[in-house]
Amino acid sequence: MSRKLRIWLIFLIFLNGYVSLSLELVVLRQLAFWVGSSAVITSIIMGTFLGFMSLGYFMGSSPRIANKRIRTVLSVSFIVIALFAFLAASFPLVTEYFVHLYRWGITSSVIQTFIFSFLLLSVGPFLFGFNTTLLSRCLHRYNTNYTGNIMAWDTIGSVLGSLLTTLILMPFIGVNYTVMLIVALSAFAAIITRPKWWVVLLCVVVLVPTVFVNSDYVQRNRFGILVNNANSTISVSQFQDGMRILYMNGLPMSIHNTNTGQNAEYIDYLNNNFIYTMPGDRRRKILVLGAGGFTAGLKDTYNEYTFVDIEHTLQEISEKYFLGEKLPDNKQFIVQDASQYLKNTDTQYDLILVDVYSNSFQVPEGFITAEFMQRVKSRVAPNGILIMNVIASQSYQDKYSQVFDNTFHTVFPQNTQRQVIGYANPWSSNDVANILYVWYNRDADERIYTINKTPVIYDRYVK
Repeated sequence: MSRKLRIWLIFLIFLNGYVSLSLELVVLRQLAFWVGSSAVITSIIMGTFLGFMSLGYFMGSSPRIANKRIRTVLSVSFIVIALFAFLAASFPLVTEYFVHLYRWGITSSVIQTFIFSFLLLSVGPFLFGFNTTLLSRCLHRYNTNYTGNIMAWDTIGSVLGSLLTTLILMPFIGVNYTVMLIVALSAFAAIITRPKWWVVLLCVVVLVPTVFVNSDYVQRNRFGILVNNANSTISVSQFQDGMRILYMNGLPMSIHNTNTGQNAEYIDYLNNNFIYTMPGDRRRKILVLGAGGFTAGLKDTYNEYTFVDIEHTLQEISEKYFLGEKLPDNKQFIVQDASQYLKNTDTQYDLILVDVYSNSFQVPEGFITAEFMQRVKSRVAPNGILIMNVIASQSYQDKYSQVFDNTFHTVFPQNTQRQVIGYANPWSSNDVANILYVWYNRDADERIYTINKTPVIYDRYVK
């Protein structure tokens, strides 16, 4: 085997591994917009990916594929991979898929993910495994000792695809351009494998719609997307009455009316009852975990605010497209994971707002644990207040609402308040609402009143 042929085969194995992992990560990111990124969702996608890849390994060893046809088969295979990468990873197409499922009444995130995986994540992974076997056959024809090299270069490609995609490509060039790159690399592999006019033509047929659908023009004008990176897909909708809605990963995160100054109902409740009523004897420290559109304490220019969020573009997007004004000097924005920030800071806060629970389907699982709540609790100053905004059933009609409530009261057994925001109807089958869980960090009296001992007439006047 010539050195040129050996390098070509190894490069294709490397490229095959790179594209496979990069595509898997991009799909996980795009689906998180709709179904979240829980362990269940991730396991369905990874299981489907690996299962069909294993099937491809078996089918690639079929003796029906003549050695003289391998280059043509490989070229067509890479073209099909490019096509399915376009279909499975392009945000506008993924959006259309989920919109139709909701119209058909399919609302379970697990079922949605299963259907998506079998429709769009079966062919690509199958061909990744299929290609690896075919390329291995080519190398083994000349040297049967190349098994270790094949596995090594395939793994190196996968590792590089994983690191570059998550650490560099999606954060800095965006998910949409990462999709273009994946499709372009697949097309490039097809062309160098079989440099024929019809191969080039088919690659162009796939590349042109990929570039168009994933272009900034379509993303912004058709879907209003301002940011589409490794962490978030962000858009802002503006209405004639001055109302603006900030969306993150498909969910309305903040509401602000530039004409009336109104915000989301729970934010206005929190501002009017907990923030704007603070005594002016000193500047108090306020921590907001989950910055949203920075509407918490929007009119307060006196107290000291720290907003923490993992999405680094939030301040720029909010100031330019959502609030329409710069944040005042008393508000700082820190880009960091909320739990890590709490772990690394020693600051005690007079008020902490935890606003990271966007809904009951896309909950950051690490933030609903007793351990996380204990960490938050440790950062509340004496006589301070902790508020957690949760989207849940007001009358405990589902397990999530019940268990979250159990967890909260395990960590905060006394001095608590549960405030339902907006219309409350416990008899409705759909009573999901914003619920503020409040804890007051004050000395707690653990006594109870009994028929035998009821000193209530004295307790009323004791502080």
